[in-house]
Amino acid sequence: MSRNQGRSGKGKPSGRGTSKPTNKKSSRDKGNDNPKSKSYSRDNAPARSNAPIKKKQTPSKPSNPDEMRLNKYISNSGICSRRDADMHISVGSVTVNGKIVNEMGYKVKLDDEVRFDGARINPEKKTYVLLNKPKGFATTTSESKGKTVMDLVANSTSARIKPIGRLGRNSTGLLLFTNDDVIVKKFTNSKNGVERLFEIELDKNLKFEDLKKIEEGIKIEGKLVSVEEISYIQDAPKSKIGLKIKNTGNTVLHTIFDHLKYDIVRVDCVAIAHLTKKDLPRGHWKHLTEQELNTLQML
Repeated sequence: MSRNQGRSGKGKPSGRGTSKPTNKKSSRDKGNDNPKSKSYSRDNAPARSNAPIKKKQTPSKPSNPDEMRLNKYISNSGICSRRDADMHISVGSVTVNGKIVNEMGYKVKLDDEVRFDGARINPEKKTYVLLNKPKGFATTTSESKGKTVMDLVANSTSARIKPIGRLGRNSTGLLLFTNDDVIVKKFTNSKNGVERLFEIELDKNLKFEDLKKIEEGIKIEGKLVSVEEISYIQDAPKSKIGLKIKNTGNTVLHTIFDHLKYDIVRVDCVAIAHLTKKDLPRGHWKHLTEQELNTLQML
């Protein structure tokens, strides 16, 4: 047979031109069996091998609603933007509970004392709520005291307001709530303060000489106890009087009348500065109007 015949595959192939079947593979094939030598591209790689390895995701911790980043706290207070807050934090202008904090991302609790350049700030919108308190409610924020004035204003705002001053559980009348430290300081300032007018009913008529003693100031246990004004209520028995003080509590009332041997039957706060009970029924609250607030801020 000629070479051309053997190559064309016509006729019987020669023994020399025929290779025996074998299980051996070429070096290239062998290389493909070696998993270490395999190289996958995005086009021809097995889908499973080409898939990205997913890391086990750890569940993120739920954020604490009572905490927030310090820069957001400052921004919410209206002082400056978050970016500017970071700058002020870095230079030590901010303190938390009396300590300078210059750590970025530092978290504070809503009841922490945060000061910016020495002045305390609050991340909530300033809120002012006036309540006409009924009997039977304690003036406290504690939940262990039974019914409190906080129950009465619970739906007035989401801000963390507190009452300024106190009224006894069985006392009635006006009570102002706010989260504005500047207004609170107006009431608690020992020199200026804010006037509150009370209607007081005694167990017996108040003698005129006792009224004059109160008006001029009484020394009780070595201390001079004085009031702003005192008078009988017009067209009412002499057991009912009007008395104006600047103290935030009403303990001074009991101090005075206990000293003079009178029992207080009823105490009603009818005015706080220019704020009155007009159109505010007992047990109801209202937000201060802009005009009422402006007048209060100018005191």
